[in-house]
Amino acid sequence: MLKLHILFADDDDDIRKILALSLQRDAFFVLRGCTSGGEALKVARDWRPDLVLLDVKMPGMAGPAVLARLRADKRTAAIPVVFLTATSQARECARLKSLGAAGVIKKPFDPIGLAGELRRFVPFEGVLAAARDSFLLRLDADACALASCRRWLSRSAAEPVLARINEIAHSLAGVGGIYGFAGITCESVALSRVTEEILAGRAKLADVESALDRLLRRIKPDSRAHRECAPFRERRVGNRYSAATA
Repeated sequence: MLKLHILFADDDDDIRKILALSLQRDAFFVLRGCTSGGEALKVARDWRPDLVLLDVKMPGMAGPAVLARLRADKRTAAIPVVFLTATSQARECARLKSLGAAGVIKKPFDPIGLAGELRRFVPFEGVLAAARDSFLLRLDADACALASCRRWLSRSAAEPVLARINEIAHSLAGVGGIYGFAGITCESVALSRVTEEILAGRAKLADVESALDRLLRRIKPDSRAHRECAPFRERRVGNRYSAATA
């Protein structure tokens, strides 16, 4: 089942506990909590969540500073940020949105309704819900094709296989974020980049395999789902080869 990965950061222990209790009620969410802005930045770079929920005022690195750093890093630039703030002033909320925040949730928030509020920021659950089934089918097909390519990588780093991986990753990098899955976009961008590097002779096959495995785990946490995928095949198109979609 496709999940939404949410990272939240607040320096208050009680708030973090309430956030965890509130959001874990929703089976759609996978959660990671942080105690500071600096920790949130590090986790976001490694975990690549679909959405980050940040307290505005935190010691060391405040929420707006974390947002700026996320936007400046290609690995995390696509991840939307929602601020938590105790202010009730419309001017301050407007300022936070002007910094690039996807939204603002005011404290005190309703613990029961918090999950529903966050779902509002996921097009997959909102404006694009009507296209949800076709998106999931497309993810299944792309994951199956990538898994098939992954098996061939262990035998040979043939250029057609790498080119097909890059093609799929480049396409997913655009569509994942549109539906609200920024983590898929981030992992796809990383895979596309490292595939281009190895095609240019500047990366190792292990780097492609690692990036590919990360993307497959994000799309399909249960890797056993790919065992029945059709085998990868090459077909000749004109005077060149292209990889067939699995």
